[in-house]
Amino acid sequence: MDDLKQKYLSAIADAGDEAALEDIRVQAVGKKGEVSLKMRELGKMSPEERQVAGPALNALKDELNSALAAKKTALADAALDERLRTEWLDVTLPGRGRGQGSIHPVSQVSEEIAAIFSNLGFAVAEGPQIETDWYNFDSLNIPPHHPARQEFDTFYMYRDAADERPPHVLRTHTSPVQTRAMEKQGAPIRVIAPGRVYRSDYDQTHTPMFHQVEGLAIDRDISMANLKWVLEEFFAAFFEIDGIKTRFRASHFPFTEPSAEVDIQCSWVDGQLKIGEGDDWMEVLGSGMVHPKVLQAAGVNPDEWQGFAFGMGIDRLAMLKYGIPDLRAFFDSDLRWLRHYGFASLDVPTLHGGLSR
Repeated sequence: MDDLKQKYLSAIADAGDEAALEDIRVQAVGKKGEVSLKMRELGKMSPEERQVAGPALNALKDELNSALAAKKTALADAALDERLRTEWLDVTLPGRGRGQGSIHPVSQVSEEIAAIFSNLGFAVAEGPQIETDWYNFDSLNIPPHHPARQEFDTFYMYRDAADERPPHVLRTHTSPVQTRAMEKQGAPIRVIAPGRVYRSDYDQTHTPMFHQVEGLAIDRDISMANLKWVLEEFFAAFFEIDGIKTRFRASHFPFTEPSAEVDIQCSWVDGQLKIGEGDDWMEVLGSGMVHPKVLQAAGVNPDEWQGFAFGMGIDRLAMLKYGIPDLRAFFDSDLRWLRHYGFASLDVPTLHGGLSR
């Protein structure tokens, strides 16, 4: 018994790493180790022999386990000391700086849009997000039976049965701002109306709350040709591509006549969208000449004045320009998403549509 004890205590003391120590543990007190095998022989001994050998073997096993644990701790401490000796960190050095917050892509693109249209002579107009249904629908020549006026498309504000005020909605577009701006300023007028809008819809390409920008230009001799020029100038500045091609397709909107969907030139290369090149087209906005009934509703004489209007999604423009794949990420992502797609506070849009620092 003493020879066995001395054998393994010496081996434990000489172990150079934890792998060697584990081999010794298996050889000594593992299931098939020498001490374990001797303990199995107790059943073959006489009661007198077991009374002597049993306690001695248990004591040997406990002593070896204690020696193994102490050696394992010593090896771990030695490894830590070696790491501390070879790996060091100067805690007196200044830490790595991290910006305190980022500008959201929607805010950034809104500022870019405002800067570009400001350079084209457009002012920025604002209006309430809770609108009467007259401003949101009637003033824009949207009839009572139009699907957009149904509750499954529009968020209507709660009304008591005795409430005699007109119905109110969360605005479904920023077009009501055009009516309010014409009421306040009259004609001629040239404004854009960016802001939040709300519709009862939610999937990969639609969210209940999103952002739009409407454009309006009213004068005596404005035509679709002026609309086309303004939009092409905007696309060139926003996407930073000269000579970007557009395509106008006939469409229908209650508030414009004639109306047109506008596409921009694009291509798909290895699954990546490229704006301003290729043989494909992508729809980006709706537009047209302002309907005479919309001018009349705003107090502008359609016999003297005419103009164009257009509307596009700010979130979608941000997705196209900065490669953001999912619209829902604008509203439910964490700070890691914002650090990746956000903008530093010193990135400010210039009146030429680019960024300056």
